[in-house]
Amino acid sequence: MTDARKFGMAAAVVAAVGFAGTQQARADEGMWLPSQLPAIAEKLRAAGYQGDPAALADLTRPPMNAVVSLGGCTASFVSPKGLVVTNHHCAMGAIQLNSTSQDNLIENGFIAADMAAERSAGPAARVLVTVAFDKVTDRILADARGKTGRAYYDAVDAAEKALVAECEADAGYRCSVADMDYGTDFYLVKQLELKDIRLVYAPPEAIGNYGDEIDNFMWPRHSGDFAFYRAYVGPDGKPAPFAEDNVPYTPPAWLTVSTDPVGEGDFAMLAGYPGRTFRHRTAMEFAEQVQDTLPSRVDIYGALVDTIEKAAAGDAEAQVLYAAQLASLENGLKRAQGELDGLRRSDAVATRAADEAAMLAWFGKQAGAEAALADIEAAKQLIAAAHATSDRDTLFDLMLSQTQLLGSAYRLQRLALERGKPDAQRESGYQQRDEARIEAALKQVQRRYDAKVEKAILAELLRRYRALPAGQRIAELDAVFGADATAASAALDRIYAATTLGDADVRLGLLAADPATVQSSDDALMQVAAKLLPAVLRDEDVEKQRAGDLLRLRPSYMRGWAGYGAANGKPLYPDANSTLRVSYGKVSSLDPRDGVHYTPLTTVKGIVEKHTGVVPFDAPDPLLAAIAKGDFGTTADPVLETQTVDFMTNLDTTGGNSGSPVLDAKGRLIGLNFDSNWEAVSASWMYDPRYKRAIHVDIRYLRWLLAKVYPAPHLLEEMNLPAE
Repeated sequence: MTDARKFGMAAAVVAAVGFAGTQQARADEGMWLPSQLPAIAEKLRAAGYQGDPAALADLTRPPMNAVVSLGGCTASFVSPKGLVVTNHHCAMGAIQLNSTSQDNLIENGFIAADMAAERSAGPAARVLVTVAFDKVTDRILADARGKTGRAYYDAVDAAEKALVAECEADAGYRCSVADMDYGTDFYLVKQLELKDIRLVYAPPEAIGNYGDEIDNFMWPRHSGDFAFYRAYVGPDGKPAPFAEDNVPYTPPAWLTVSTDPVGEGDFAMLAGYPGRTFRHRTAMEFAEQVQDTLPSRVDIYGALVDTIEKAAAGDAEAQVLYAAQLASLENGLKRAQGELDGLRRSDAVATRAADEAAMLAWFGKQAGAEAALADIEAAKQLIAAAHATSDRDTLFDLMLSQTQLLGSAYRLQRLALERGKPDAQRESGYQQRDEARIEAALKQVQRRYDAKVEKAILAELLRRYRALPAGQRIAELDAVFGADATAASAALDRIYAATTLGDADVRLGLLAADPATVQSSDDALMQVAAKLLPAVLRDEDVEKQRAGDLLRLRPSYMRGWAGYGAANGKPLYPDANSTLRVSYGKVSSLDPRDGVHYTPLTTVKGIVEKHTGVVPFDAPDPLLAAIAKGDFGTTADPVLETQTVDFMTNLDTTGGNSGSPVLDAKGRLIGLNFDSNWEAVSASWMYDPRYKRAIHVDIRYLRWLLAKVYPAPHLLEEMNLPAE
């Protein structure tokens, strides 16, 4: 996958941002834009919400301005001193970054006794607070109308960059343009960018990830998947990189943590930054996903997990270095398998084909539909062309994204190339606004790199690449690594023995060097990246041509769905695209199959029942002792008469919602979203109300752990909570 797909307009196109399909929206269905909530105020109140729905549309007012993005996960402020709560797995990168085999925070957990003891989450860590979300469609498309292909893409890209540059002239903010409805509408998103983020509290992995991949996406769950960060700013109150004299950020609002019980049927609402849903892709794309993409992903991710585990076996330091990457791959693997199983269970391919046929039949009878139908057919042909090289593109992307040193060499060479252009013409991801993030990533490479593991990853990816049809081979890859396994092994040994990029000073020196110096570097990996760069650029050009036409053509498909939905009285909500969304529903049980009933709350009894003393069911001794003591105080459930751990709702969630605050009818924090059930992993593509559930850490379990098990009374006091 090229940079255009990862960072540019094509990523938004391929990700299929749009509106939900033909199902009628229920109280538990829909990832609503905050601006849509006043229009469904009656439904919100009927579901049990006791607040003002109009207030939810204002991103500058509570509770929405307390909900923040971590750039891939969600979090929320819970104190006036910048305290942020999110998932343990969202903080795993920071936990791993601060861990060594001698001081293993992953295994032992971390509690900062005071602010002075809090540890940097790393130079790349961010807390992003959305302050504005404005429609800018006319400005984005003004110069694109009448153009096609690459010219259309470039016009949209230039307009986006101009708007972002204008927005970011206001120092301290990170801005982006969100594509809604497959290029039909565009919104400018403005976010305060907090850059000094510190780790405050993390339970041991045996609590934060209890059950690991065995329990992942499963119910019942017993995971304390939470951690705390704190956001800091400079002494002047403005965003600043880590510095000893920085001070805690004072957020405009923070969530109140509920001390009330939670039970089945209670109203629940979630606010967060879901990544991508694909419920309005074409029937062709549904078929490709089920028949090709997901089976391939399961195979590749499984192979990478095995490769890393074997390469790091017996090396405690390497295991720590790759803990976060391995956890991410394992999660992606299980998610892909669950998505595949779920789409097959729901007969998604046939269902989508039937729905699309009905929509097109209706659309074809509308006045002036001929041109739109021609657009739809042309878009389908482009989608098919993109899929033809998807296996090759995926493997090439993984070679750059799953490696630390080769990936760094590529970023340095690409940045050198882009620095030779005016900033507005640089590729997205390599503009001046991006250089601080590139520097942050380069600084921490050695905390996530081991030569033997990286070579093993590349060897496996190259093996799979060589098995592709001859027409999908890349001349540059063959020239660098050879045509067979023996040549590849020798090349990898030679290249990694000759590179000095493992030295942070070398990497940062190249970052600071002029483009000519970078491009002429005699470092072995820098030379490899220079040789591979033309292949990336060539593929990128083809993709931008296709992306421009898809931006122009896909809106016709979306207009068909919008009209069809309106004609049938079915409300539509936007597909997720990493912008702030709200879902609402209830604490809910589940009947996943005949004779099986899942209650919506779990308790500490399940921790003991699962405990074997062996990873991943190795509950820590202090936790087991506290459970045996039975001193649950004010956090005990009054009905169950014991300590709850997790609970389940019918809220509509997907990737990116990890860490999202779950609120009660009064807008108080009752839980943290961290997972979906196995039967609902496919909900990013198809919503099935029979199975869709979301899984959350009960905030009462968090409170009990902070009070009685791994005590942090100062954090309870900061959140205005009782210490028992």
